[in-house]
Amino acid sequence: MHPPSPRVPAVSVDPTRFILVDTSHPGNVGATARAMKVMGFSELVLVRPRFADVLSQEETVAMASGAADILVRARVVSTLAEALEGVHHAIGTAMTPRDFGPPTLTPREGLAALAGEMPRPTVGFVFGSERYGMANEDVYRCHSVISIPTNPAYGSLNLSQAVQVLAYEWRMAQGGFPVEARTPTVELADGQAVQGTLEHWQQALVDIGFLDPAAPKKLVPRLNQLLNRAALRTEEVHILRGMARAVQALVKPRQP
Repeated sequence: MHPPSPRVPAVSVDPTRFILVDTSHPGNVGATARAMKVMGFSELVLVRPRFADVLSQEETVAMASGAADILVRARVVSTLAEALEGVHHAIGTAMTPRDFGPPTLTPREGLAALAGEMPRPTVGFVFGSERYGMANEDVYRCHSVISIPTNPAYGSLNLSQAVQVLAYEWRMAQGGFPVEARTPTVELADGQAVQGTLEHWQQALVDIGFLDPAAPKKLVPRLNQLLNRAALRTEEVHILRGMARAVQALVKPRQP
């Protein structure tokens, strides 16, 4: 099965490169493509994947879920050196620092500093095998290493999950995507409507014997304050008054 020719708008051009080394599971390649596209990245390079046809396997395409265009453009190479051609700053991924290796940083700390550099370097994120992570010699090729903070008792991240975390953090470090605020129009009930609701419920409480009009104590003022604090909407006033009518109907059935 071959990845379908994409009929979707092209991903915005971003030189950031995601490099998977010795990947063994086709599903992780597809899920990585999806994670990249969601964050606006498009350059995927595979180094010595377990299956030479991994980019066209059914599981890969299925897990890409709409990101088949990333698979179509992806490259397969034999060495990490080939994958890093044109990359100015290679970032390895590892749970633990390597002796004599590059500095290890958290995603937010390391990527914020990198995004502030001008001109901004072309970045390549390098991910190791699902089975044993990055080999030491590959880590030493990198300029820095990112370690994703995880639960000390269970820090095992799926490969594509790690890609998603770093893709998100790198996108946010570069300013993120605009989010359209969607604030629904709210029609607040006016004072007259709120007062009418209070009076309606006051009468309903009298009808069911909960409120003694001869000795109301502080119930009505407290209900008044409650309704004022609630900042009732017009439709909420209608609901409350409908409830009051239903209560009254139980004790005062309509006459035929």
